[in-house]
Amino acid sequence: MDVIRYEHPLNERIRTLMRLEDLYGRALFFTGESAPADHHAALLALFEIVDVAARADLKADILQELERQRQLLAPLRHNPAIEAQALDAVLAEIDAVTGDLLAQAGKVGAQLRENEWLMAIKQRTGIPGGVCEFDLPAYHHWLNLDPPARQRDLQAWLAPLLPIHSGLSIILRLLRDNGKVSRHTAYHGVFQLMLTTAKVAQLLRLSLARDLPCVPEISANKYALNIRFVGIEGMARGEAYQGDVEFDLMFCNL
Repeated sequence: MDVIRYEHPLNERIRTLMRLEDLYGRALFFTGESAPADHHAALLALFEIVDVAARADLKADILQELERQRQLLAPLRHNPAIEAQALDAVLAEIDAVTGDLLAQAGKVGAQLRENEWLMAIKQRTGIPGGVCEFDLPAYHHWLNLDPPARQRDLQAWLAPLLPIHSGLSIILRLLRDNGKVSRHTAYHGVFQLMLTTAKVAQLLRLSLARDLPCVPEISANKYALNIRFVGIEGMARGEAYQGDVEFDLMFCNL
Protein backbone atom coordinates (compact mmCIF):
# COMPACT_ATOMS: atom_id res chain seq x y z
CA MET A 1 0.00 0.00 0.00
CA ASP A 2 1.26 3.48 -0.93
CA VAL A 3 1.47 5.48 2.30
CA ILE A 4 2.58 8.81 3.71
CA ARG A 5 4.43 8.61 7.02
CA TYR A 6 3.92 11.33 9.60
CA GLU A 7 6.37 11.65 12.50
CA HIS A 8 5.66 13.44 15.75
CA PRO A 9 8.48 13.98 18.29
CA LEU A 10 7.38 13.56 21.88
CA ASN A 11 10.12 15.56 23.61
CA GLU A 12 12.15 18.68 22.92
CA ARG A 13 15.45 16.90 22.30
CA ILE A 14 14.06 14.73 19.49
CA ARG A 15 12.23 17.74 18.08
CA THR A 16 15.53 19.63 17.82
CA LEU A 17 17.29 16.69 16.17
CA MET A 18 14.50 16.33 13.62
CA ARG A 19 14.57 20.05 12.80
CA LEU A 20 18.31 19.78 12.20
CA GLU A 21 17.87 16.62 10.11
CA ASP A 22 15.50 18.52 7.81
CA LEU A 23 17.84 21.52 7.53
CA TYR A 24 20.90 19.36 6.79
CA GLY A 25 18.90 17.54 4.11
CA ARG A 26 18.11 20.83 2.40
CA ALA A 27 21.63 22.22 2.76
CA LEU A 28 23.23 19.09 1.28
CA PHE A 29 20.66 18.79 -1.52
CA PHE A 30 20.96 22.39 -2.71
CA THR A 31 24.76 22.35 -2.37
CA GLY A 32 24.78 19.48 -4.88
CA GLU A 33 22.81 21.55 -7.41
CA SER A 34 24.37 24.18 -9.68
CA ALA A 35 22.07 27.19 -10.10
CA PRO A 36 22.69 30.40 -8.10
CA ALA A 37 19.18 30.11 -6.59
CA ASP A 38 20.06 26.59 -5.37
CA HIS A 39 23.21 27.78 -3.66
CA HIS A 40 21.34 30.70 -2.11
CA ALA A 41 18.87 28.15 -0.67
CA ALA A 42 21.79 26.06 0.60
CA LEU A 43 23.25 29.09 2.37
CA LEU A 44 19.89 29.91 3.98
CA ALA A 45 19.66 26.33 5.30
CA LEU A 46 23.23 26.63 6.58
CA PHE A 47 22.34 29.79 8.53
CA GLU A 48 19.33 28.03 10.06
CA ILE A 49 21.52 25.07 11.09
CA VAL A 50 23.85 27.47 12.90
CA ASP A 51 20.90 29.05 14.71
CA VAL A 52 19.27 25.76 15.76
CA ALA A 53 22.60 24.19 16.72
CA ALA A 54 23.56 27.19 18.86
CA ARG A 55 22.37 25.37 21.98
CA ALA A 56 25.44 25.02 24.16
CA ASP A 57 24.55 21.49 25.19
CA LEU A 58 23.69 20.05 21.76
CA LYS A 59 27.08 18.45 21.14
CA ALA A 60 27.20 17.13 24.71
CA ASP A 61 23.69 15.68 24.33
CA ILE A 62 24.64 13.86 21.13
CA LEU A 63 27.89 12.54 22.64
CA GLN A 64 26.07 11.34 25.74
CA GLU A 65 23.42 9.52 23.72
CA LEU A 66 26.00 7.93 21.39
CA GLU A 67 27.92 6.64 24.40
CA ARG A 68 24.72 5.29 25.96
CA GLN A 69 23.88 3.47 22.73
CA ARG A 70 27.40 2.05 22.52
CA GLN A 71 27.08 0.66 26.04
CA LEU A 72 23.68 -0.86 25.21
CA LEU A 73 24.77 -2.38 21.91
CA ALA A 74 28.25 -3.69 22.75
CA PRO A 75 27.04 -6.57 25.01
CA LEU A 76 24.79 -7.81 22.16
CA ARG A 77 27.87 -9.19 20.38
CA HIS A 78 27.33 -12.39 22.35
CA ASN A 79 23.66 -12.69 21.36
CA PRO A 80 23.25 -15.38 18.65
CA ALA A 81 20.05 -13.67 17.44
CA ILE A 82 22.00 -10.52 16.48
CA GLU A 83 23.88 -10.24 13.19
CA ALA A 84 27.43 -9.56 14.36
CA GLN A 85 28.58 -7.85 11.16
CA ALA A 86 25.75 -5.30 11.22
CA LEU A 87 26.28 -4.66 14.93
CA ASP A 88 30.02 -4.14 14.46
CA ALA A 89 29.31 -1.65 11.65
CA VAL A 90 27.01 0.42 13.88
CA LEU A 91 29.51 0.38 16.76
CA ALA A 92 32.33 1.42 14.43
CA GLU A 93 30.17 4.25 13.10
CA ILE A 94 29.41 5.42 16.65
CA ASP A 95 33.12 5.35 17.56
CA ALA A 96 34.10 7.30 14.43
CA VAL A 97 31.48 10.01 14.92
CA THR A 98 32.29 10.29 18.63
CA GLY A 99 35.93 10.86 17.73
CA ASP A 100 35.01 13.56 15.20
CA LEU A 101 32.81 15.36 17.72
CA LEU A 102 35.41 15.22 20.49
CA ALA A 103 38.00 16.64 18.09
CA GLN A 104 35.93 19.79 17.61
CA ALA A 105 36.62 22.66 20.00
CA GLY A 106 34.20 25.43 20.87
CA LYS A 107 30.54 25.89 20.09
CA VAL A 108 28.90 24.36 17.04
CA GLY A 109 29.18 26.75 14.10
CA ALA A 110 31.79 28.99 15.71
CA GLN A 111 33.84 29.07 12.49
CA LEU A 112 30.90 30.46 10.55
CA ARG A 113 30.05 33.07 13.19
CA GLU A 114 33.60 34.37 12.92
CA ASN A 115 33.22 34.86 9.15
CA GLU A 116 32.19 38.51 8.84
CA TRP A 117 31.23 38.18 5.17
CA LEU A 118 28.83 35.32 5.90
CA MET A 119 27.38 37.04 8.96
CA ALA A 120 26.69 40.19 6.92
CA ILE A 121 24.67 38.07 4.49
CA LYS A 122 22.93 36.28 7.35
CA GLN A 123 21.91 39.60 8.87
CA ARG A 124 20.41 40.78 5.57
CA THR A 125 18.43 37.54 5.08
CA GLY A 126 16.22 38.57 7.99
CA ILE A 127 14.96 41.50 5.89
CA PRO A 128 12.42 40.71 3.13
CA GLY A 129 14.28 41.15 -0.15
CA GLY A 130 17.36 42.16 1.79
CA VAL A 131 19.91 40.25 -0.30
CA CYS A 132 19.30 42.01 -3.60
CA GLU A 133 22.42 42.71 -5.63
CA PHE A 134 22.34 46.45 -4.80
CA ASP A 135 22.36 45.60 -1.07
CA LEU A 136 25.13 42.97 -1.20
CA PRO A 137 27.22 43.38 -4.37
CA ALA A 138 29.93 41.03 -3.02
CA TYR A 139 27.31 38.31 -2.54
CA HIS A 140 25.98 38.99 -6.05
CA HIS A 141 29.53 38.50 -7.33
CA TRP A 142 29.81 35.19 -5.46
CA LEU A 143 26.52 33.95 -6.92
CA ASN A 144 27.95 34.64 -10.39
CA LEU A 145 31.06 32.52 -9.86
CA ASP A 146 31.30 29.17 -11.62
CA PRO A 147 29.11 26.54 -9.87
CA PRO A 148 32.10 24.35 -8.81
CA ALA A 149 33.68 27.35 -7.04
CA ARG A 150 30.48 28.04 -5.12
CA GLN A 151 30.13 24.35 -4.29
CA ARG A 152 33.66 24.26 -2.87
CA ASP A 153 32.85 27.21 -0.63
CA LEU A 154 29.58 25.67 0.56
CA GLN A 155 31.26 22.35 1.26
CA ALA A 156 33.99 24.10 3.25
CA TRP A 157 31.39 25.99 5.30
CA LEU A 158 29.38 22.82 5.90
CA ALA A 159 32.36 20.64 6.81
CA PRO A 160 32.67 21.71 10.50
CA LEU A 161 28.95 21.00 10.95
CA LEU A 162 28.95 17.50 9.44
CA PRO A 163 29.93 15.58 12.64
CA ILE A 164 26.73 16.89 14.27
CA HIS A 165 24.79 15.65 11.25
CA SER A 166 26.44 12.23 11.45
CA GLY A 167 25.73 11.96 15.17
CA LEU A 168 22.06 12.92 14.99
CA SER A 169 21.59 10.62 11.96
CA ILE A 170 22.76 7.62 13.98
CA ILE A 171 20.52 8.52 16.92
CA LEU A 172 17.41 9.04 14.79
CA ARG A 173 18.06 5.88 12.78
CA LEU A 174 18.33 3.79 15.95
CA LEU A 175 15.23 5.48 17.34
CA ARG A 176 13.12 4.83 14.23
CA ASP A 177 14.22 1.20 14.11
CA ASN A 178 13.24 0.58 17.73
CA GLY A 179 9.47 0.25 17.74
CA LYS A 180 6.61 -2.10 17.02
CA VAL A 181 3.88 -1.36 14.47
CA SER A 182 0.21 -1.70 15.44
CA ARG A 183 -2.91 -1.24 13.30
CA HIS A 184 -5.69 1.08 14.46
CA THR A 185 -8.92 2.71 13.28
CA ALA A 186 -9.99 6.27 13.99
CA TYR A 187 -13.79 6.21 13.99
CA HIS A 188 -15.27 9.39 12.48
CA GLY A 189 -11.71 10.72 12.27
CA VAL A 190 -10.96 10.65 16.01
CA PHE A 191 -8.57 8.36 17.88
CA GLN A 192 -7.62 8.35 21.57
CA LEU A 193 -5.26 6.06 23.43
CA MET A 194 -4.29 6.00 27.09
CA LEU A 195 -0.55 5.50 27.50
CA THR A 196 0.21 2.99 30.23
CA THR A 197 3.70 1.86 29.22
CA ALA A 198 6.38 2.27 31.87
CA LYS A 199 8.79 3.89 29.42
CA VAL A 200 7.53 7.04 27.72
CA ALA A 201 7.98 6.99 23.93
CA GLN A 202 10.18 9.59 22.26
CA LEU A 203 8.81 9.49 18.73
CA LEU A 204 5.46 8.61 17.18
CA ARG A 205 5.34 7.35 13.57
CA LEU A 206 1.98 7.20 11.80
CA SER A 207 1.47 5.72 8.33
CA LEU A 208 -1.60 6.68 6.34
CA ALA A 209 -2.77 5.66 2.86
CA ARG A 210 -1.67 8.33 0.40
CA ASP A 211 -5.09 8.56 -1.29
CA LEU A 212 -6.99 9.40 1.91
CA PRO A 213 -8.11 13.07 1.78
CA CYS A 214 -7.07 13.87 5.35
CA VAL A 215 -4.04 14.51 7.55
CA PRO A 216 -3.47 13.76 11.25
CA GLU A 217 -3.30 16.42 13.93
CA ILE A 218 -1.43 14.82 16.84
CA SER A 219 -1.21 15.82 20.48
CA ALA A 220 0.33 13.67 23.16
CA ASN A 221 1.73 13.65 26.66
CA LYS A 222 2.95 10.86 28.93
CA TYR A 223 -0.63 9.91 29.80
CA ALA A 224 -2.62 10.03 26.55
CA LEU A 225 -2.42 10.25 22.78
CA ASN A 226 -5.05 12.14 20.76
CA ILE A 227 -5.23 12.09 16.97
CA ARG A 228 -7.76 14.09 15.00
CA PHE A 229 -7.88 13.57 11.26
CA VAL A 230 -8.63 16.76 9.34
CA GLY A 231 -10.00 16.85 5.81
CA ILE A 232 -7.95 18.48 3.06
CA GLU A 233 -9.55 20.65 0.39
CA GLY A 234 -6.86 21.76 -2.00
CA MET A 235 -4.18 23.20 0.29
CA ALA A 236 -6.63 24.73 2.76
CA ARG A 237 -7.22 23.33 6.23
CA GLY A 238 -10.55 21.57 6.25
CA GLU A 239 -12.93 20.43 8.91
CA ALA A 240 -12.76 17.19 10.88
CA TYR A 241 -12.79 14.16 8.59
CA GLN A 242 -16.02 12.24 9.14
CA GLY A 243 -15.00 8.87 7.72
CA ASP A 244 -13.29 6.01 9.53
CA VAL A 245 -9.51 6.08 9.05
CA GLU A 246 -7.26 3.02 9.23
CA PHE A 247 -3.61 3.71 10.01
CA ASP A 248 -0.43 2.13 11.35
CA LEU A 249 1.12 3.45 14.53
CA MET A 250 4.59 2.98 15.96
CA PHE A 251 5.92 4.22 19.30
CA CYS A 252 9.71 4.51 19.14
CA ASN A 253 12.21 4.57 21.99
CA LEU A 254 15.96 4.64 22.34
